[in-house]
Amino acid sequence: MHRARAGGRGGVFTPSDFLDVAGRAAVDQALSRLVKSGKLRRLARGLYDYPRVHPKLGQLSPAPDDVARALARETGSKAQIAGAHAANALGLSTQVPAKSLYLTDGPSRRVVLGKRVVDLRHASPKHLIAPGSLAGTVVQALRHVGPGRASDVTQLAARRLSASDKRLLASNVVQAPAWMRPTLISIGNAASNAANG
Repeated sequence: MHRARAGGRGGVFTPSDFLDVAGRAAVDQALSRLVKSGKLRRLARGLYDYPRVHPKLGQLSPAPDDVARALARETGSKAQIAGAHAANALGLSTQVPAKSLYLTDGPSRRVVLGKRVVDLRHASPKHLIAPGSLAGTVVQALRHVGPGRASDVTQLAARRLSASDKRLLASNVVQAPAWMRPTLISIGNAASNAANG
């Protein structure tokens, strides 16, 4: 409980996050006791949180990003926000999708949290460009909105990405589909022009 509190309310974790403290059986028993006492909440099999509490609404749902990161940590994999969720996160869309999609190099898993769904889908390395970074989110948002809105993505990336994120995109251009490459090169060039200017 001390470790859960240290991470603050809203933290999401799996039993594997505590295996440095005790063996799996002991961790499972401790988590079960903490759930029964109401200190922690069980979200799904092997997934727990230290819930944020609203004075009127009660326990709030965890952030989808926190759920995805906890699931990825459990398997030692990476997770990258994708689809409509990526476009929304960057401000390219005002619609908040009911399903939060993440691509992962680990196993696929779906977690239903009330009316929201966190969906991790196994993807090949070519679909995971700069996973877990804002640069990777830009790639996934571009993939979602398509070539017709590439200029919107370029303008947004120019404002939101750090010079190192822009260079990261430029260095991964060869992994991207051919139609994306000019946009990613343009974003990368903005970083080198800023450095040279």
